[in-house]
Amino acid sequence: MPSANKPAKQKKQLHPRNQHQGRYNFEVLCGKEPSLKTHLKTSPKGDKTIDFSNPKAVKALNSALLKIYYDLDYWDIPEKFLCPPIPGRADYIHYVADLLNGNNKEKKTGKNITVLDIGTGANCIYPIIGNYEYNWSFIASDISKTAIASAEKIVGKNSSLVEKVSLRFQKNKQFFFKGILQDNE
Repeated sequence: MPSANKPAKQKKQLHPRNQHQGRYNFEVLCGKEPSLKTHLKTSPKGDKTIDFSNPKAVKALNSALLKIYYDLDYWDIPEKFLCPPIPGRADYIHYVADLLNGNNKEKKTGKNITVLDIGTGANCIYPIIGNYEYNWSFIASDISKTAIASAEKIVGKNSSLVEKVSLRFQKNKQFFFKGILQDNE
């Protein structure tokens, strides 16, 4: 698989196992997500970049990153839904893995781990990254029917997620677990 990041200077703030070290290789990314090409611009230093304040540009970048690094066939979200920065979300997953691994920071563990993602959103990002990196299973809930429908479409179109992500609509906004982890309402 071609690297979408140049092996340039490492981003010091990212977890050592985070795949998103260095600068983005927009040529590789655009090859996987052609819509990203329309959002490319040249920075004052002469580097290729995008306008990170443009939601459509960030969405196209995320789609490319998820297809290249997390082996997704499909990822899309409805307008006006959160489009999180992938490298930061990956960091969160890696630090959770460190907590689960104790002192063994190099070991990639995940067998028999099920994560509860409350408020998974339309993007389903934590289940995508956690499943790919550590083979974790997820129970992912949300109070938005639109978010759950979007997440269901992402999961349904990516066979690696189908058996690993269980999506659940929370009908009552006052509860986090009731009706999600148990059937009685």
